[in-house]
This record gives sequence, structure tokens and C-alpha cells, in this order.
Amino acid sequence: MCLAVPAQIVACDGDAAVADLHGNRITVARTLVPEAGVGDWVLIHAGFAIAKLEPQEALATFAVLRELKNVEVSTPAQAAAAPRKETR
Repeated sequence: MCLAVPAQIVACDGDAAVADLHGNRITVARTLVPEAGVGDWVLIHAGFAIAKLEPQEALATFAVLRELKNVEVSTPAQAAAAPRKETR
């Protein structure tokens, strides 16, 4: 599964940028969104900024990720052993 996460750009140097991800500073490539600059929110995936976001979109994404943290996930073995619900 792939996941892109929001981060805010805090510095730019050519195609490279430094983004803040909850206090962690990471270097990312702006190749796919060269218009993104300092202060902009972007989606980060595999070291690349892949899209610009509005601040409200970043906050909404963080809210969804917090909700997912509380979801109970089963392993494939647990799922196979679970009783099946019949649907018709």
C-alpha cells in the first residue's frame, strides 16, 4: 500500500525543498510541483512533493490518519479464521 502525507515546505533550493512533517525535516524533490514554495502544503510520497494542498486539506488528511490509527486491523490469518457473514 502506498501513502502520501501532507507536509509544509520550509525552504527551497532549486528543485529540492525541505518540508516539515510534524517537526521532522525531510528533503523532498519539487520536480512534480515546481510552483510549490515556502509556506505551501504539499503531499509527499517517496521523497517527492506530488501535489499542492490547501491548509484545510492537510488538516483533514491528518484527521483521517488519526482516525485510522484507532482502527483495529487483522492479519490475513486472523481474517481467514474469522466467521464469515452471509450476505444475500
